[in-house]
Amino acid sequence: MENSKPYALITGGTSGIGLELAKLFAENGYHLVLVARDRDVLEATAAELKFYGGEVVTLSKDLFDNEEAFAVYADVKSMGIEIDVLVNDAGQGEFGEFKETDIDRELDIINLNISALVILTKLFVKDMVARNSGKILNLASIASKVPGPWQAVYHGTKAFVLSFSEAIREELRDTDITVTALMPGPTDTDFFAKADMLQSRIVQDKDSLSDPAVVAKDGYEALMRGDDKVISGFKNKVQVGVSNLAPDSTVAHMMYEQQKPADGSET
Repeated sequence: MENSKPYALITGGTSGIGLELAKLFAENGYHLVLVARDRDVLEATAAELKFYGGEVVTLSKDLFDNEEAFAVYADVKSMGIEIDVLVNDAGQGEFGEFKETDIDRELDIINLNISALVILTKLFVKDMVARNSGKILNLASIASKVPGPWQAVYHGTKAFVLSFSEAIREELRDTDITVTALMPGPTDTDFFAKADMLQSRIVQDKDSLSDPAVVAKDGYEALMRGDDKVISGFKNKVQVGVSNLAPDSTVAHMMYEQQKPADGSET
């Protein structure tokens, strides 16, 4: 395997923001390691991305299972690949009021959005520290900055991702390793379908959803600059700014109204 180019490992790299990030890394001379569950989709994505001329290694892993996250690292090490950039993109949500939603599904989401991210970051950052180089991009969200009725667990996981990213960035301040949090707003991906959220008001106006390619570009450029975080999109910057000034209870009610079913029904 040719090692003259750097390697970027991307979880959730077969669709949405993750796929657009994969394209950007490939365009800019990176080999790729893509991690996702569906082997067929992985192979189809790899075939598409090999157009750019780099290696595309695929790992079919279910990151809802913590052991599978450990296995990602073990597989990469067994192949002799050094990861220069870690992109923790994989994440899912669950729509509905917490009193009605499925606890097993929510525990899976916590495993994917938090545990897998922590495991991969822990393992790969040790290698980065040993050689004093590397970059980490964690997919947070503007959901990390506001309470999220109808998506209480998802918003909570993204608050963790942002806080965690900022904390380890500070711990690594005397190294040449950077940690960047990407904070998009609602984006036109399959996230809402997987979250069973297509009936939500926030999804109904497709024109208001961000383009995943634009979000990925914002994240990639912030990562390359070594920024601590980036909010993608002007309207999302405004929303976060307003939420920083308003009482949390007011912001929570605003989000309740934005995210509830468009037909007014409740779960």
